[in-house]
Amino acid sequence: MTTDLASPLTPPQTLAAQVSQEIGVSDWLTVTQAQVDLFADATGDHQFIHVDPARAARESAFGGPIAHGFLSLSLLTRFSLQVLPVFEGAIGINYGFDKVRFLTPVPVGARIRGRFVLSEFTSRNDREFTTRYAVTVEIEGAARPALVADWITMTVLQG
Repeated sequence: MTTDLASPLTPPQTLAAQVSQEIGVSDWLTVTQAQVDLFADATGDHQFIHVDPARAARESAFGGPIAHGFLSLSLLTRFSLQVLPVFEGAIGINYGFDKVRFLTPVPVGARIRGRFVLSEFTSRNDREFTTRYAVTVEIEGAARPALVADWITMTVLQG
């Protein structure tokens, strides 16, 4: 689900006026074992609770394999591309996180999505600004989210 802000002609002032408001909610994404395995290969984290479905079902408290917390966190980029504003000719930079909490494991096969609330807009100068988003990764049908994060991005306008 995209918002009206996700267009290449969005002026920064439009976003600045949205502080404390929900900017958007991404589409649902099914977390697959193939994604988990690729993430394990990329990071070297091959703990059985992620990559061995039979053993995870037998020996873990989760009843089967779960996604890496950092995989769920890395999917914020995918979710943000669906809902956050685009500024023509701008460069978006991942500035960091002030807080990340992994609250509920994501079972392989579950559907997750990102919910973005703009909590702060700070102009650094005429061409740069930072945004702070309170992000929640929801698990379909779960009472608690997979994670919550306080994500800071920087945008550099060209020209």
